[in-house]
Amino acid sequence: MAVTQQPQQVGPEAAQLAAQVRRQTRRSTLKTLGMSLLTFGLTLVTVVVLWQVALWVSDLSPYVAKGPADVWNFFFVEDDAAENRAEIMANLWVTLGDAVIGFVAGLLLALAGAIGFRLSKGFEHAMMPIALLLRSVPLIAFAPVIIMIFGREFMTVAVMGGIVVLFPALVNIAYGLQQASTQSLEVVQVYGGSSLKQLVKVALPASLPAFFAAVRVSVPGAITGALLAEWLATGSGIGGVINGYATSAKFDELWASVVVVTFVSLVLYNLVQILENTVLVRMGMHPSKRL
Repeated sequence: MAVTQQPQQVGPEAAQLAAQVRRQTRRSTLKTLGMSLLTFGLTLVTVVVLWQVALWVSDLSPYVAKGPADVWNFFFVEDDAAENRAEIMANLWVTLGDAVIGFVAGLLLALAGAIGFRLSKGFEHAMMPIALLLRSVPLIAFAPVIIMIFGREFMTVAVMGGIVVLFPALVNIAYGLQQASTQSLEVVQVYGGSSLKQLVKVALPASLPAFFAAVRVSVPGAITGALLAEWLATGSGIGGVINGYATSAKFDELWASVVVVTFVSLVLYNLVQILENTVLVRMGMHPSKRL
């Protein structure tokens, strides 16, 4: 005679404990989100104050040096403010598109390289010193060779933007993969798990703080790489027109372009940081301090 197994009932103490854990997790998440937003707001205020103070201290001509009020008027007060916004935003979208190309290319290569380091010590010992060396070489030193090989189109943007992202992200992610718990790795091995299984089940989840740190640092790096590629190669986007603004004495457009790129970089950086803090707090982990 078959015996039907009744579902196990959860006691009131267990249900109360689960509800308490959920409340604590929710409070921690909201607290982390609030602190991140506060930090972002203070960062923006600090940048604007330092910008204005620097102009006062340097005593530059108002014709050349534009302050926060001048940029605000350029975008929202002047008669042709709509045309000004349209021109700057059109260039910004081109730059952001180029930055996305470099960001994705560099981050995927960094992740693949870090996984290769984890799976093969010989590969790590051969390539890590090169990665650390190339990390310290300015991208502009590679630019003539890259342009000569790939021309002045899509591939140059991908290569130059990817290089800026690749090496810092590679070092960070590789470091994170090395922080996996030895005991957890041994448990997977005891149950017959391969090196790939150890990577998927233990090393990759443990590397999340370092991965988020790599993504956070790569966002402004990708924008910098895109600007450099546009300036030296494609001639499009903000990087391509900003030199023309300077030589044509279009200082309003010049300062507005710099402010927009800086603002977008800060916004994206802090959005990644907010996402990082929220995810890691909910997972019971702590953000990585390694950059």
